[in-house]
Order: sequence, then C-alpha cells, then structure tokens
Amino acid sequence: MPENPVKLCTAFQGTRRLASGPLPEVALAVKAALDQGATAPLLTFEDATGRVVDLDLRGTAEAVVARLSPPGAGREEAAALPPRGRGRPKLGVVAREVTLLPRHWDWLNAQPGGASVALRRLVEEARQASGGKERRREAQEAAHRFMTAMAGDEPGFEEALRALYAGSRETFQAILRAWPADVGDHAWRLAGPAFPAEEGGAHG
Repeated sequence: MPENPVKLCTAFQGTRRLASGPLPEVALAVKAALDQGATAPLLTFEDATGRVVDLDLRGTAEAVVARLSPPGAGREEAAALPPRGRGRPKLGVVAREVTLLPRHWDWLNAQPGGASVALRRLVEEARQASGGKERRREAQEAAHRFMTAMAGDEPGFEEALRALYAGSRETFQAILRAWPADVGDHAWRLAGPAFPAEEGGAHG
C-alpha cells in the first residue's frame, strides 16, 4: 500500500510568512516561535486547500512530530486489511453496484476488455476532460479560504474575491500588491491555477 502523501503547509506569524514545507517541519517552526514569546497571531494553512491547520504543540519537539506522524500507522492499516486470496491482486479496485439499462450493458460488454475496463476508461477520460475546471475550482476555494483568514481587513478584499472568481488576473494582482508582501505572494501562489495559463505572468 502506498504511503500517504506529505501534507505541505505554510505558517504565518502576523502577516509575515514564518515557514513553508512538510507539516511536521512547519509545526516545529511554529512551536519555536511560541517558545520564543511570539506575540503576533500564528496561523498555519494547508497549501492544497487553504484551510487552517490546528496544531497540538504541547510537549517536546519530538512529541509534536510524533503526534503528526504516529509511528506504526502503516502497520496498523495493513493489519486491518482482509487476508489476500489467491489470484491477481485487486490493485485497489473497489466492487460496487452500477445500475444501467440493458442497452448500456450490451455496449459495455462488447468493448475490448469487457464492461469493467470500458467503464474505467470512460471515467478516466471524463476526469481528464474536466481536470482543468476542477483544478481552477480548487484553486479558487483555497485562495478564498486563505484570503478570508489573512486579508479580510485588507483594502480591496471583496474586489479581489470578485476578480478571483471572474478570472480577472490583472485586477487580482493589482489588489494583492497593496497587501503585506507575504500575504499577497501566498494568495497568488494559491490562486494562480485559477487563471488561464496562456496569460502568463507572476505576482509582483
């Protein structure tokens, strides 16, 4: 079974970017700032979603990392799996009921590889066809969450949101330039995929 992907995060101390990288490393940077008496608010965001990450920073650095990466988790998950029977491995295939009309089944069964192969191919083709729209939506939502938490009181906040969802790159970037540099840079980092790639350009 593949390991879970590393969660990448970014922490802010006030409006200054404190650390970016894997969650355990960012959590240690936040803990160090707290131990040094940081007075500005400390917020950590998941890069993929823009959501605030709640950190349990009690105890030693080792204890913090251990809570974020429980030892033996992979072995526990493997032990919970049912015994593998004979034959080819399932490769993560999940059997579920699909309701179709008889003509649909007839068409699927006539395809090379049979119904299952044809259905998987159709699903992958549909995912690729809608991938750009999905990535744009995810970027808009991630940027919206981050901006709401970090820039709700900044000038042009509402206009920036409208520009984000309207795909108005120049307007969006112009507003970000008036915000604290690290906040604007991170907002653009999250929002970038929401704008048409052919327009190019970066924040700044």
